[in-house]
Amino acid sequence: MHATVLILAAGMGSRYGGLKQVDPVGPDGETLMDYAVFDALRAGFDRIVFVIRHDFAEAFKRQVAARYASRIAVDYAYQDVNDLPPGFSLPPGREKPWGTAHAVRAARGVVHEPFAVINADDFYDRDAYAQLAGFFREAPARTEDRSHFAMVGYTLRATLSAHGTVSRGVCHVGADGMLTDVTEMTHLAAAGTGVENRPADGTTARLNGDEAVSMNCWGFTPRLFDFLEDLFPAWLQQHGASAKDEWYIPFVVSDLIRSERADVQVLRTDGVWQGLTYRAEHPAVAARLLRFAETGHYPRPLWG
Repeated sequence: MHATVLILAAGMGSRYGGLKQVDPVGPDGETLMDYAVFDALRAGFDRIVFVIRHDFAEAFKRQVAARYASRIAVDYAYQDVNDLPPGFSLPPGREKPWGTAHAVRAARGVVHEPFAVINADDFYDRDAYAQLAGFFREAPARTEDRSHFAMVGYTLRATLSAHGTVSRGVCHVGADGMLTDVTEMTHLAAAGTGVENRPADGTTARLNGDEAVSMNCWGFTPRLFDFLEDLFPAWLQQHGASAKDEWYIPFVVSDLIRSERADVQVLRTDGVWQGLTYRAEHPAVAARLLRFAETGHYPRPLWG
């Protein structure tokens, strides 16, 4: 199998308070990206592409590339806020890039094979990579002009934070296991036995907590880049004047499902998801990774 893991590492980490992509969290100083690369390798992926920003590229390559260069092919793509289609320009006040779909689009000239997409600051556990690798080996890339993609789905209540609200793509899944829609909710928190989304406009949406959610762990073919080029101008027509609006991968996926240009198989996993949205989460994530090492779920040291 020839397949790539595209790691989105260009986030500013504003809520976390630092460059969390290279923050040691494992029992022997491993980063969450170390676990991602380790799991990708043992699942059969043979290439890593990091999406980063030019302003920290030198430091990132110095601290990260040396870890993996002897183990797997490593390449880079660069997310730039000025990377826009012809006819569009940066609006006043816009400083941050345009979101996760824009980050994936940054790799359009670098990735030419089936690829997984993950966040650099998330731990997805080994089952996620195994399921995506299996999907790439077994599923046809395209039939009757419809592309076939995949998404690893986690259980909502298992992905919440005790330290603040979180953003999740809440998934609607058909009886056939196919994704029908994704609703992006940006202010999710535990509420009694369930979960509530409490955005700034004062509305409240109640969920039971068993819903499948997208943690930005996807399986795509290069056909996605054509779709991104087609859909980005339309999104910019509506949101391009904003200094803050972001173009998320679930927006693109929902458009493709509605237009029947692609379908998405939901790969449900009981694997553990962990993230570093807030710095206060670091001790709990470190403790879980230590338990994984002590029980043999991962070797110690990871790259022993």
